[in-house]
Amino acid sequence: MSEKMLVTQALDERDLLVKKIADKIAKASFVDTIKPNEDKVYAKRIGKEEYAKEAESAYQQIVDLIDRFQKIDAAIVDSNARTKITTSYGEFTVAGAISLRSRLRGLGAYEGEADFEGKLQDKLCSEYSERVRFCDMKNSQLQSTAENMRMSILGKDSKTRDEKPLGVVDAYVKENTTELVDPLDVKKKMEALEEKRNTLLTELDTQIKVSNATTFVEIG
Repeated sequence: MSEKMLVTQALDERDLLVKKIADKIAKASFVDTIKPNEDKVYAKRIGKEEYAKEAESAYQQIVDLIDRFQKIDAAIVDSNARTKITTSYGEFTVAGAISLRSRLRGLGAYEGEADFEGKLQDKLCSEYSERVRFCDMKNSQLQSTAENMRMSILGKDSKTRDEKPLGVVDAYVKENTTELVDPLDVKKKMEALEEKRNTLLTELDTQIKVSNATTFVEIG
């Protein structure tokens, strides 16, 4: 006879079973020793027949709990694959939403290697910062050179000054100024990626919780 329960209840029981099964396996005894002239097994200090019953009972309990765990786990996996949630960035199955959430948080099989958006953000940020620093450095050097040129021109006699006006320096600065080439408008891209990540994670968390609290699974 099957039973119905909410996914939240199934998840709680599944977590409990993990601990319960591990505990029972740790505490169980399946093999002991005895001498012909003794009535009790060596480690458990109980009769051979009683020990046999305990061992059989413990083994069966563990097998039954494992079977229960497997049925609950299969029901959750099946439900997650069929149940859908909606976010501002599209529709996902619960399974897909959980996978995406893990990926964005650098969890799962690939850990941080699959956080592509995070890696893209880091790349955009580091390259942008590096290029801005380079521009600032080059332009600072240019201003220093231009100042030396002005001082040199102003230091000569008036006749030479007329032939080489300060406009030459301005033209030199204009032609040699280092400019940022930013076709993507990187700062906006970074902001958009950050906003999408934060929004998605919040919505995924909320929608998964709501789905788990309202969706029933059937345990066979």
